[in-house]
Amino acid sequence: ANDYDGSSRVRWCSLAYWELCTRVGRVFPVSKSVENVFGDMPHGDGLSLGTLATQNEAECEVVKRTRAKIGFGLTLSREDDGVWLYNRGDFAVFVNSPTLTGPNRTTTIVHKVQPGYSVKIFDYAKSACYQSLQNPELLDGPIDHNSVRISFVKGWGPKYSRQVITSCPCWLEVLLVPR
Repeated sequence: ANDYDGSSRVRWCSLAYWELCTRVGRVFPVSKSVENVFGDMPHGDGLSLGTLATQNEAECEVVKRTRAKIGFGLTLSREDDGVWLYNRGDFAVFVNSPTLTGPNRTTTIVHKVQPGYSVKIFDYAKSACYQSLQNPELLDGPIDHNSVRISFVKGWGPKYSRQVITSCPCWLEVLLVPR
């Protein structure tokens, strides 16, 4: 993939929007240091999930209800040391990231981010360290060290009825470009 967009800025991640187990729309390259992701209403510059969702003919009621709650959504901000998420919506978002989990974890750890709060969802130094410490024999399968998953409104994992992210109605995959 090309690391540059039309304005010659370096792409630092790509965003893929999912509804349950179906990717909706194209993968969205990000080169600006700050990117907004929001629901059906235009809330400034950024990725409108409502616009993408018009391409999904198989959507169900739970997806529509959840997407309607995304509102102002979230902001992703790339800093020198990592990537931050700011929850601009009225409902929690749920995050799974390799640098929030730690090396050699065999269970999915999902972090709840309340409205108005922010969290560093990816730390470049931790990522490099964790990859060097990782023991492949302890892993259940392949892992993407540069992928963060964010669910809007609905949580998943061991503490929730939804065990896997693909059971969440509306979620975002942040595919970070390795440094």
